[in-house]
Amino acid sequence: MMDQLVQGDEEITNWVKRSKMIDAVTRLPGDASTRRYYRLQAQGGESYIVMRMETFAEQGKDLPFLVVQQHLSEAGVDVPQVLDVDPERGFILLEDLGDVTLLRRLQEVASDDIERHLYERVIDSLVHLQVQASPKKKPVEIAAYKMRFDREKLMWEVNFCIEHFYQLYLKREISSADAKIMQNGFGEICKMLADEPTVLTHRDFHSRNVMVTPVVGKIAKGEPRERLVMIDFQDARLGPPQYDLASLLKDSYYQLEEAQIARLLDYYIAKWEAASGQRIDRERFIWIFDLMSIQRNFKAIGSFASFVNLRGNPTYLKYIGNTFENIRRTLLKYPQYSKLREVLFHYYYF
Repeated sequence: MMDQLVQGDEEITNWVKRSKMIDAVTRLPGDASTRRYYRLQAQGGESYIVMRMETFAEQGKDLPFLVVQQHLSEAGVDVPQVLDVDPERGFILLEDLGDVTLLRRLQEVASDDIERHLYERVIDSLVHLQVQASPKKKPVEIAAYKMRFDREKLMWEVNFCIEHFYQLYLKREISSADAKIMQNGFGEICKMLADEPTVLTHRDFHSRNVMVTPVVGKIAKGEPRERLVMIDFQDARLGPPQYDLASLLKDSYYQLEEAQIARLLDYYIAKWEAASGQRIDRERFIWIFDLMSIQRNFKAIGSFASFVNLRGNPTYLKYIGNTFENIRRTLLKYPQYSKLREVLFHYYYF
């Protein structure tokens, strides 16, 4: 067994050695965070995932991941099952969802219809979260309800991108006049977004944070054979319904055609109205969706650049081009933001 254990990680090996039921441990590729993941293979054929992070002994069961996981699970949202917790060592034992993300599953789609139907199922889960796990339906005392995307938070993310992408990564010197255009343009956008009604948001809802895993056990006729499970939800907070929807449909990792996005927006609106009993002004909803996608994509670019600046990790730089294209196409729809668009792309391309 020891020959198969992960080399150079004594904490995880010592923790696992206490169990005679585990045959092998495999370290898995990580995500954009500093967490590490391991697959444990049991003698009976079952497998589990260990998520390793910094010790959370002081927080214990109040760790945001655990609190949000329980909250979403109780609301009927499909999230990974937590099997065991070791706060002292920073270990959380989870069910094994496999290795297929929504992003990987999308590589197999053979038509626009199949792509759309897959996204419709994800939207079903998102609407369920927004309706069933938000304060109006589930009024509980959790930290996620005490945080929201206000103007200050949204602008902090904008300025984070300006610093980490333009100034630190691209080494651009932004003139005071152009900096003012950026601040005024994004300031107006962020104020409008902050004034919108809020729901609970996942906060990082994209194709890499939905796992596609086979349903275990007998499947009723007509029922899906695959679960679509949300992961990486620990940073949940209140925000506009369009926040997670923009993350999903204007994804940095997977480009949907504009016509497909329009169809999926119509689908979302119909599902939301049916689930919430509230009517949506489609024109205004799309307007806020577009503004949200501009801010959300800009924030993502800042994150990708910061991984290089702060961790020396260039992995996510390849997604900046797609993300900027999302911003460009959206800004082109609104002449009032033409100066903002010109400034953003001037310092990107020159």
